[in-house]
Amino acid sequence: MKLLEHRRYALLLRFSVVLGIMTGTIQYKINHQAIVHAGETNKSKQSSAKKSNKVLLGTDELTSGIPGKGPLTVKEIKVWLNQPENHETLEVSLPLGLSAGAAQIVGLKENPLTRAKIELGRQLYFDTRLSVDNTVSCASCHHPNEGYGRRTQFGVGIKGLEGGRNSPVSYNRILSGAQFWDGRAASLEEQAVGPIANPIEMGNTHENAVKTVKEIPGYQIQFDKIFKEGATIDNIGKAIASFERTLVTGPSPFDYQEQLRPFLKMDKEDLEDLEEEYKAALALTKANPMSKSALQGRALFFSEKVNCAACHLGPNLADEKYHNLGVGMTVKNPDLGRYAVTKQEKDKGAFKTPTIRNVALSGPYMHDGASKTLEEVVEHYNKGGDPNPYLSDKVKKLNLSDQDKKDLVEFMKACSGSFPKVESERLPQ
Repeated sequence: MKLLEHRRYALLLRFSVVLGIMTGTIQYKINHQAIVHAGETNKSKQSSAKKSNKVLLGTDELTSGIPGKGPLTVKEIKVWLNQPENHETLEVSLPLGLSAGAAQIVGLKENPLTRAKIELGRQLYFDTRLSVDNTVSCASCHHPNEGYGRRTQFGVGIKGLEGGRNSPVSYNRILSGAQFWDGRAASLEEQAVGPIANPIEMGNTHENAVKTVKEIPGYQIQFDKIFKEGATIDNIGKAIASFERTLVTGPSPFDYQEQLRPFLKMDKEDLEDLEEEYKAALALTKANPMSKSALQGRALFFSEKVNCAACHLGPNLADEKYHNLGVGMTVKNPDLGRYAVTKQEKDKGAFKTPTIRNVALSGPYMHDGASKTLEEVVEHYNKGGDPNPYLSDKVKKLNLSDQDKKDLVEFMKACSGSFPKVESERLPQ
């Protein structure tokens, strides 16, 4: 028996597989915990009343708001704040797919997560009172019902004013450092407060936003309890960023398929030793299948010929770098993107790589929202982008067939997982 157990343990170690997507950047551990993610999620929901400080992100536990209905009362908020577990620093883990990115988590050392801080950030995220005329919130451009982006070509702020860029998504930011299409915000905290003072977004001032928050009793008592300094613009940023870091994508059909792949390469004897894990992985894959077209698209996506993974790699399928893709460079005065931040010639027309995860939910696409569909995105790459002196060497004509294009779109759709349910209505009176 000990010999069999030893062999089983050795096999588990052997098949703690690192699936090298192009350069070995996505890891999937074949272990029981990962395979039964769905069961773990349910268990997390059932045991939420215990409020352990160990939390799996992607579940509803941290985003469902203070229990109750209607506007938040001061009494409800005080009861919430008086629960010590709401102020404990959380130890978070990521769901299957993103879980390989644990070492890439950004910002928790500087801004530890607590339930109270996350809940405060949730309220602020949906509160239009941060804007100068009480009409625009963070969610106005990054809405849960629209893939945490917006289905407008450009971001729309107060008085219907439009910016010149498409609204980037606000999920999976826990794995991202610099923010905005051009990376001008060094942190999620800095990004969170930027739009408040932008004249065509929320059109407010930081000073007035802080004054507004202080005049709302439900906010004032939360800031005083959670932060030593009380309500400041920096603490508003910390709260919103904390909430945004809980917005992560759940496992997708792609993730379940990748989890199964190592088992399909095992010999019969090894597979018998890991029969329980194999059957569990197989069941999840069958319950969340990729179509034949999506599987063909996966092969193309990571192939040397198409090589989407040159930029869309890692657990979040994004390299966190900036590239000139030949988008919007044919107009008279093109948006120079990253160049405005670095002033380096090589960065002209370069913009940050967006994630492929849940991308099917967040059109239109590209920094200028010029591509209305994923089909248009694929066609842009197929033609090799728009020629310009700064075009990335990763962008080349692909000569794809019509079926190839369909397959790539189907693969990107198969990278869609669930979002945690978020309470958007319960705000302080």
